[in-house]
Amino acid sequence: MARRKELSDELDPQVREFVELLRGVVDRAGLTPRTLADRTGYGRASWERYLDGRQLAPKGAIAALAEATDTPADRLTAAREPAERAWSRAELRNAGTRDALRIVPTPEPSGRPRWALFVAGVMGAVTVVVGGFLLTGDGDPKPMSGPDRTPPPSATSPTAPPSGVLCGGSACTGQDAEEMGCSGDLVTTARSATVGAVVVEVRYSRTCGTAWGRIVQATPGDSVRVTVGTTRQTARITTTGDTIAYTPMIAVPNPARATACAELASGETGCTG
Repeated sequence: MARRKELSDELDPQVREFVELLRGVVDRAGLTPRTLADRTGYGRASWERYLDGRQLAPKGAIAALAEATDTPADRLTAAREPAERAWSRAELRNAGTRDALRIVPTPEPSGRPRWALFVAGVMGAVTVVVGGFLLTGDGDPKPMSGPDRTPPPSATSPTAPPSGVLCGGSACTGQDAEEMGCSGDLVTTARSATVGAVVVEVRYSRTCGTAWGRIVQATPGDSVRVTVGTTRQTARITTTGDTIAYTPMIAVPNPARATACAELASGETGCTG
């Protein structure tokens, strides 16, 4: 494999130990980023974050790696548990630091009675209320006018996506779910069906508002497609040894509107309904 980046010195020792274990498993198996993604169902960009220590590998990725490399899953899981606790502690510390930086204490003035501060505060509040809500004769608010008028802020503001999520809704259509951070712990299997020995699934990420199709236990020549209305995405297994394929994403608010179908090299077909 290509030479990887050095792990950050700021990584917790338990996280570092876990990441180095993952690196060793991947290197011994001789997996490239592309084959690693193909064999686990977790995208190349996701594995780069896991193996660089920038994101803790989810349990599903660990189980998939163990299966792809014939590594005892309990060994990887046991190493992940202390790493997960250390990762959570680090996130709490970082959050506490950010909160502390946002708090700027105001020193209490000396030589002035607190009741005077209270009265001044009340009078200031009354001034703001009266100035901001001047009423017309019929009791309706009188809008401010002039070049300095500023429109009121929107009642709602968009919620920032979770860390690592790179798209949402229609912006995700045609994109790789793993590379956009929409999979891992953010995905569920909404619907599934069995076609011969192959399992075909509708995978859904509520966070990204997208669905995609996936086949597992498949062989070269088998393909999968997902359809939402008139929009369709497809994928096919072309490499010997690969058993998983998944389509690009399609934006959809309800996974019930998505249908995934498998077409096997044998000619057998089937859909999730």
